[in-house]
Amino acid sequence: MDISIRRGSWEMVAAMLISGTIGWFVLVSGVSVIEVVFWRCVIGALTLLLVCALLGYLRLDLLSWTKLGLAMLSGVAIVGNWLLLFESYSRASIAISTAVYNVQPFMLVMLAALFLGEKITVQKVAWLSVAFLGMLAIVTAHGEQQTGGGDYLAGIALALGAAFLYAIAALIIKRLKEIPPHLMALIQVTTGALLLAPLVPWDSLPVSTNAWAALVTLGVVHTGLMYVLLYGAIQKLPTAITGALSFIYPIAAIFVDWIAFGHRLGWLQWLGVAAILLAAAGLQRGWGWNSVASGLPVASGLAPRWGAQQPQKQSAHFSRQISASGIRAASQPNAGQARSPQEARLPQEAHLPQEARLP
Repeated sequence: MDISIRRGSWEMVAAMLISGTIGWFVLVSGVSVIEVVFWRCVIGALTLLLVCALLGYLRLDLLSWTKLGLAMLSGVAIVGNWLLLFESYSRASIAISTAVYNVQPFMLVMLAALFLGEKITVQKVAWLSVAFLGMLAIVTAHGEQQTGGGDYLAGIALALGAAFLYAIAALIIKRLKEIPPHLMALIQVTTGALLLAPLVPWDSLPVSTNAWAALVTLGVVHTGLMYVLLYGAIQKLPTAITGALSFIYPIAAIFVDWIAFGHRLGWLQWLGVAAILLAAAGLQRGWGWNSVASGLPVASGLAPRWGAQQPQKQSAHFSRQISASGIRAASQPNAGQARSPQEARLPQEAHLPQEARLP
């Protein structure tokens, strides 16, 4: 294996595993969602400021007032995405919220058709139907969840709202291809910090060492380091590998939820999760039913969550470019060719989103 591909693979695996643990840090911090997102934005902004300075991205020629305004608007959507996704963790569980968050590509397809006039094919409608059936399986399985039925359904609704905001951010960023991704992320988290500052209870800041450790980790590791690893991987890996490795994120989140909090999915929930992930992969790659029936290998069939694709798959490609949770993430939540940092995008996360659309 080529050294560059090997290194990119490890970077991608590390980025996805980091993304999969974000829900755990959100919950163990023990502070309100507003505080979690605010401190993630503040600490993440400081980390990304250093990264941008080292990469030489702090230049006025990279931005115009229009681009700055659009980048800040996408930041509003990304921060709203984080608020909704993080709140859903405590209601529907990390695993269910992450799975539901993966319907974001379908929302992006519908928004692109509505606002950009992109065509919705029969194939896309078919995969949308599969994802919808997966959603129904998850929703109807609320009796198997340890939390109350009302909280469970509210958590699903919050995850859907997060996915929708992630899709909106993706549409905005589609017009900002010239802005380096690290600089885009810096603008977004700075916007989030400014927006949330008036809402933070300054008279009752976290005092626990564990809380601050979790918040610092979210800012430095899950925002700064994770994006550096992700963009490094995007530049090195081909489409098939990045697409396959990107599904580590939801799988990791499911196992973290199980190991850390003892949340085991029922058979109907597993069925729903599998349907959503299969539909997302099918939409991204443009699978037809004949391809699925013939047992197309996963490694060669999955499309990237972020990265260049053919024009006919452009809207699906864009759904994977931001990060999450995904920044859903993020949304949820990879380039098929080597790309310069200027061409990469913030994944969710995302999912930034996840994010996957990373959160």
